[in-house]
Amino acid sequence: MKRLFTVALFFALSTILVLPASAQTNNRSIEKTITELENQWAVAQRDGKASVVAPMLADTFVNTDADGQTYGKAKLLSDLKGGTWEQNGISDVKVTVYGDIAIATGAWAGKGVDGDGSKVDRRERWTDTWVKMPNGQWQCVASQQTSTGKV
Repeated sequence: MKRLFTVALFFALSTILVLPASAQTNNRSIEKTITELENQWAVAQRDGKASVVAPMLADTFVNTDADGQTYGKAKLLSDLKGGTWEQNGISDVKVTVYGDIAIATGAWAGKGVDGDGSKVDRRERWTDTWVKMPNGQWQCVASQQTSTGKV
C-alpha cells in the first residue's frame, strides 16, 4: 500500500510540474501563430490584397481607427484595395495569450496613399484581439489604432 501511494504521489507531482511547461509551450506556439498572422496582414495591406486579410477577420469584426471612427470588416477590406505605399510596415509585435483569446500589440508606420485615396503619413500603435473560433481558426474580432505622429 505504501508503494502504491508513493507511485500515485509521483505521478500526481509529475503531472503538476509538466502541465505548466506544456501550457507555456502551447502559449509560445499560439504567440508565433498570431505574430505570423499579423505579419501576413501587414504584407497584404501593403500590397493591397484584401483577399488575404478577409479570412483573418471575423464577420463581426470591429475596427476603431486612429481618427476614432468605427467600422466593420467590409470597409476595412475595401480600404486595403488600391493603396500605393512608399512605406508600410509593422514592428514591435507582442502577443499575450489568455486561453482561446490572444491580444497582439505593435507599431505601424505608413506613408503613401490609402485605398480610399487618402494621403497617409503617420505612425500608429495598434491592438488586435484574436479569438480561436470553434473550427480551430484564429480570427481577429477587434482592432484599434492610435496615432503617434508622422513617419
